[in-house]
Amino acid sequence: MTIGGIITAIIIGAIIGALARLVLPGKQNISVLLTIVVGIIAAIIGTLLARAIGVSDTPGIDWIELILQVAVAAVGVSVVGGITGRRTRR
Repeated sequence: MTIGGIITAIIIGAIIGALARLVLPGKQNISVLLTIVVGIIAAIIGTLLARAIGVSDTPGIDWIELILQVAVAAVGVSVVGGITGRRTRR
């Protein structure tokens, strides 16, 4: 992967992670950095799913692929938040 590809993955991952946090109700107790990592992984998985069902290369914006990426990221943020969320003392 080239430097441009890595930078693009980080930017897209940050956007996908942020969209996932917006989709989920309530507060997610994970850091921004972890959200970006989950977003990057979700973008890759969403792209693989889109390729598997044959909708990764469509004319214009690939809306189905984007929806798959955000859905995977929302699940990822939810799972990671449940596992590694910050604990508060009462």
